[in-house]
Amino acid sequence: MFRKKNTLLIGCLLSATFYLLSCDNKPKQENKRKTIDYIKQIPGINDSIPVEVADKGEVLIAYSDCYTCHKEDQRSVGPAFRDIAKRYPVNKVYIEMLAHKVIIGGRGSWGSAVMDPHPELSFEDAKTMVTYILSLKK
Repeated sequence: MFRKKNTLLIGCLLSATFYLLSCDNKPKQENKRKTIDYIKQIPGINDSIPVEVADKGEVLIAYSDCYTCHKEDQRSVGPAFRDIAKRYPVNKVYIEMLAHKVIIGGRGSWGSAVMDPHPELSFEDAKTMVTYILSLKK
C-alpha cells in the first residue's frame, strides 16, 4: 500500500512539475514593426507652381521610364513621388539640384536604391519633370 501511495504521489508531483514548466509565464510580445520615417523633410519656402508647367511635367514623366522605379503614392524601387515632394521645398535651387540628379543619376538619398542616369534628357525637361513631382506636395 505504501508503494502505491508513493508511486501515486511521485506521479502527481511529476505531472505538476511538467505542467508548471510547460506554462509560458512570459508576457506576450507583439510583432509590431516600428515604422521609420525615411523622408527627412528639408525646411524651406515653397514657391508656387504654374499649372501648365506641372501638366507638361506629368506628360514628360508619362513618356519616360520614371514609372519603372517610382510610383506616385507608394515606395517602389525608388521613393514615391509624393515622398520626394514631401522632402524638398519647391524652389528654384531644389528644382535645379533634383534635375541634375535625374540627368546624372544618384544614390544614397533614399537608402540603398540607385537611380540610373538619364543623359538624353534636356536640363529644361528634367526641371519640368521635377516641378511636376514637387507639385504633388500635400
